Amino acid sequence: MIRRSLATPVAVQLAAAAALLAGVLALLAAVVGVNAVGVGVAVLVAVVAGVLVVRAAAGAGVATLGPAGSITLARGALVVAAVALVGRDAASAALVTLTVVALALDGVDGPVARRTGTASALGARLDVEFDALLLLVLAVHVALVTGAPWVLAVALLRYAFVAAARVLPWLRGELPVRRSAKLVAALQGVALIVAAAGVLPVGVELALVAVALVALVWSFGVSVVWLWRAADARTVG
Repeated sequence: MIRRSLATPVAVQLAAAAALLAGVLALLAAVVGVNAVGVGVAVLVAVVAGVLVVRAAAGAGVATLGPAGSITLARGALVVAAVALVGRDAASAALVTLTVVALALDGVDGPVARRTGTASALGARLDVEFDALLLLVLAVHVALVTGAPWVLAVALLRYAFVAAARVLPWLRGELPVRRSAKLVAALQGVALIVAAAGVLPVGVELALVAVALVALVWSFGVSVVWLWRAADARTVG
């Protein structure tokens, strides 16, 4: 149970994240001149994300996300702000900055949750979802500025897996922790950030993303085979 001193209500945590988002969007408007369409899309994504967080918290029966949850929401606000820059080659530096900071915070919320004794399944789920959103934002941006739509597969594979699990119950099994899976996941973020930064020739950037995609397909394949064998073993047993 979260101590009372750490129990900031979910509504207050979301309001703080919204304030951070507003501040970052205002800064981006002043520095890189984001347009109304970009801001509108970012706000829409923020509203949808906020509704989903509230529903998830209600479903889990929790009144607060804890201190780590506040960090996760702050990270989410940065990712959502980056949405306003998607597809704008001239704003790539700002987008990369936001996503790099968001990735750095990804290494903070977990330790905070453990140190404060506030780790939860909901917190872990939010962490994963914002990671997925970050990859989606980067993938869409890279696909648009390079004209390579296949890059979207890096972000969409995870959503395809989740969708398949709704149809195939055996895909919902619990996977063992694999260090290789963590390394492959990290590679996706690194490859997309490098590609979004535009510091290398486009061909080199896309080759790096292609390598990351192949590694991701392999990692998902390993997971699917493991889950299939585990389900088959339970059936035989």
